[in-house]
Amino acid sequence: MPEEQQAVPDDATPSPGPSATVSSAGATLSSTPILMRALRVAALLTVVLIVVGGVVGYFLDGWVGVVSAVIGAAMAFVFLAITATSILIANRYYASPLFTTLFFAIVLGAWLLKFVLFIIAALLLRNQPWTNNGILFTCLIIGVIGTLVVDVVVVARSRMPYASDAKLP
Repeated sequence: MPEEQQAVPDDATPSPGPSATVSSAGATLSSTPILMRALRVAALLTVVLIVVGGVVGYFLDGWVGVVSAVIGAAMAFVFLAITATSILIANRYYASPLFTTLFFAIVLGAWLLKFVLFIIAALLLRNQPWTNNGILFTCLIIGVIGTLVVDVVVVARSRMPYASDAKLP
């Protein structure tokens, strides 16, 4: 019996065929190494921002400034990591016939998660005695702009063609 056909008993529903698997065997989308590199470079940027922001924060407001700088830089990295990780997870469903739907559902779900986490973090960190809102906000903004620059540089240097994963007949 050919691979595409499956024997189905009269009282059963057909099981998904090989095209409905979660991931294709060994296939890696060309965006995966780019996203991994963006995560690594953004992690390095976050460490630099924590060190520099922590030193500046210490001179401006003591240990409260250090804690605020660490929280701001970490928040920026977490938000970038949620997006990149959601795309990496969604890419695992590339072989599925529902890839496009799953991809956008996962990425949109991650975006909504980031939105909710940001609102919760902003409400919880607002006017806390152990944070300096100015330092935290400044490190968060510098971290977000820095990760955007990292994304642009990594993608621009990737030399990926426009139709990288297209299969021609």
